[in-house]
Amino acid sequence: MPGIHITDIEAAINYWRGKKPSADGLTLAPELRALAEVYALMVVQHEELADVKTFPAKALAAWIAWYDTTADTPCIAICSTSQGDELCKGCGRTFAEVQHWLEMTPFEKRSTWRRITLEATAWRFGRYADRALEGQAPDQA
Repeated sequence: MPGIHITDIEAAINYWRGKKPSADGLTLAPELRALAEVYALMVVQHEELADVKTFPAKALAAWIAWYDTTADTPCIAICSTSQGDELCKGCGRTFAEVQHWLEMTPFEKRSTWRRITLEATAWRFGRYADRALEGQAPDQA
């Protein structure tokens, strides 16, 4: 079942909170309200994954708008699948995920992102993430 993980809904809610903060501290922007309703139901029902097929249209539109602001691919341009590895040492995706990335839905891509982030074994989460921070000013790191 294609789904949206609750952590992605939380991220989308936080995105919209920053983009459209409440003027009075009580009123929610329409995008926030739509996502908050889904989130609340998931919490009450102890669910981690929302079914895309039953996701309310307004909440889905708000989620997609957030999704469009995220990095599309975990690739760090060091692809060991081209050398025969089943799992890329650079980004953590499987050979099939690398090959079919452009055909994958946003939900499938986010599921892959979640898996490789939780595993945190790919180089993108270690030495290359550290190197990216080396060039930043101390207050940015």
